[in-house]
Amino acid sequence: MPKRYAEIAFTPRVQELQEAHGSRRSYARRAAGENETLGPDERSFIESRDSFYMATVNSDGWPYIQHRGGPAGFLKVLDDRTFGFADLSGNKQYVSVGNLAGDARAALFLMDYPSQTRLKIFARVRTVERAEDPALVERLTVAGYGGRVERALIFTLEGYDWNCPQHITPRYTADEIAEAVAPLRERIAELERRLAAAPAAEPG
Repeated sequence: MPKRYAEIAFTPRVQELQEAHGSRRSYARRAAGENETLGPDERSFIESRDSFYMATVNSDGWPYIQHRGGPAGFLKVLDDRTFGFADLSGNKQYVSVGNLAGDARAALFLMDYPSQTRLKIFARVRTVERAEDPALVERLTVAGYGGRVERALIFTLEGYDWNCPQHITPRYTADEIAEAVAPLRERIAELERRLAAAPAAEPG
């Protein structure tokens, strides 16, 4: 657990509860790491996601969680502390974008359900309208994917933590299921061909 993540997540009140329940010493030890950049594992994990969850907070202190999705790779790592995606036009509520205009902090959950893996990220978010930096927006746009791009959302890493797999129910996309059953379909097709080519049985 990198140090910066623990500094953000483990507020004095959280530390009091950890102390009361006997976990403070363990978490203090685990939070000794200094690395606050995206390594090869983090970069690969981020860029292979097809969705994530983003939490922001409004001006009244209410949290808001939004699901963002796209083809695998729609989240792109720009450097060892920065990543982003092209934000498509949606229902035009602008709740997350509005929240970020007042408070740029966000928390992200990136999930890999088949492998029961979860990456939690604290980041500051910058919204970049298409007219402000068309080259950046174009760099983040997924070629051939439908939808009108309105802006880019750029995340600057503050801290991250890989979470345990406990209680993550494995779930699979249609493409993952199709890939898993492809050998079975091929075997069934082969058996059907053999059956069709076999000579008909003589009547008894």
